[in-house]
Amino acid sequence: MAEQTVSYRIGDRLYLNITDRCTLACRFCPKTLGSHRVHDFDLTLAQRPSQAEILVAVDDPRQFSEVVFCGFGEPTLRLQVLLDTARHIKHNGGRVRINTDGLANLVHKRNVLPEMADCIDSLSVSMNAQDEAVYRRHCAPALPGSYAAMLDFLAAAPAYIGDVTATAIDGLDGVDIARCEALADHLGVAFRRRELDVVG
Repeated sequence: MAEQTVSYRIGDRLYLNITDRCTLACRFCPKTLGSHRVHDFDLTLAQRPSQAEILVAVDDPRQFSEVVFCGFGEPTLRLQVLLDTARHIKHNGGRVRINTDGLANLVHKRNVLPEMADCIDSLSVSMNAQDEAVYRRHCAPALPGSYAAMLDFLAAAPAYIGDVTATAIDGLDGVDIARCEALADHLGVAFRRRELDVVG
């Protein structure tokens, strides 16, 4: 079996690809469009990497500006592996970010943010739309109530995580970036405009 990409570097950041499962089927995601590549990296997972494989892939976290949980799946679906790995990274002098769809509380049926508080430095949450209709059109959530759950997660996160940012992609039909930014401000989090097809 060919070696799979568990970690990949973009700039001075290390990205961890720990699962291929996702709670959304975003219509703009390369995976949905039939590609498993980001930059020069093939993120196809023949099997989900073990804790040991992930730790080997991190090596020395201090050499990166941050280690980011972000592959072609939703990292919080492997919550315990994520938390254990994040604690290892923090213990060894690294900084940790999660790129997430913000649905962890909905999926796990509890508030998981207190569990993240001691090992996650920042959260980047894919808001993706200013209202539920646009969100459903572009993100195709599997779980009912996903948009409201994501907003609740964003609103609650700053009490536990020091750096919380909502993101939306400029260039998607119907997405109003100004309204997304205003919504993020209302929720008490930062906002970042992403560009379509630009990763990293």
